[in-house]
Amino acid sequence: MRGRRLDVRSSFCGLLPLTLLARLRLLLREPLVHFLLAGAAIFAFFAVRGEPVDPASRTIVIDEARVARLVAGWQATWRRAPTQAEVDALIREAIREEIYYREALRLGLDQDDPGIKRRLRLKMEYLAGAAVDNAVPGDAVLQAWLDRNPARYAADSRLSFDHIYLGQGDGEAPPDARDLLSAPQIKGDWQSLSAPLALPRTFAAAERSEVARQFGDGFAAALIALPPGDAWRGPIASGFGQHLVRLRSVTTPTPPRLADVHQAVENDWRAATIAKRRADAYQALLDSYDIRLKL
Repeated sequence: MRGRRLDVRSSFCGLLPLTLLARLRLLLREPLVHFLLAGAAIFAFFAVRGEPVDPASRTIVIDEARVARLVAGWQATWRRAPTQAEVDALIREAIREEIYYREALRLGLDQDDPGIKRRLRLKMEYLAGAAVDNAVPGDAVLQAWLDRNPARYAADSRLSFDHIYLGQGDGEAPPDARDLLSAPQIKGDWQSLSAPLALPRTFAAAERSEVARQFGDGFAAALIALPPGDAWRGPIASGFGQHLVRLRSVTTPTPPRLADVHQAVENDWRAATIAKRRADAYQALLDSYDIRLKL
């Protein structure tokens, strides 16, 4: 780096051939396979950087690839190339961060720290769903999703449901939802479990727009995503507070067209797919552990 001008494009060399990428996409169908390969790629990335994993090491290597990443981050934030003085400041800050990081590890400050555990958990969960973030599902996939959930996207959907109002949560604490879900009255005189509210406890064939007007958009969206039946579920939030709900039936007089709701369907498909991949990855990891509860 001494006296040489850094080419920030150097860190983007060595892209895989398109044919190989196509083959990899075919192989990475299973969520767990992708999860493990993504984790392995991260470890390989740090290995290629040449930085020691052992925090006891007193050697810190700042190479051109590391500087290129620092410069790329600066450009993404400030929309311009940094000056030489700013590059030097970035390098000094990277060294400072690495020193503090290693000293913290040496002192064991990472042990039993809930903040660190939470951050690492978020990174692991991100890895499990990362492949879906930029995935572009085909129309056949989205149409299948729409066919399974037409009422979510039809403006004229009608909902028949019951609700038990739990209260706002301020003042006297509302009853625990789990207790109410197991209460004997919920199978009979369920209305006696509800806190006072100037709205009917039962709605028959109410238009979704009307439900959203009275309870809020979030309540209507959460309600329509529930499976119809006799089971009580929740709590879900409205503009009034928390409710237990029983969605008896949903009717969709006019099925929506994919072209009219394409973006909403894609957003919901992506969110649901990421959630499923994260759940599958966690279950696979959980199955590899021996959990012992000593209470």
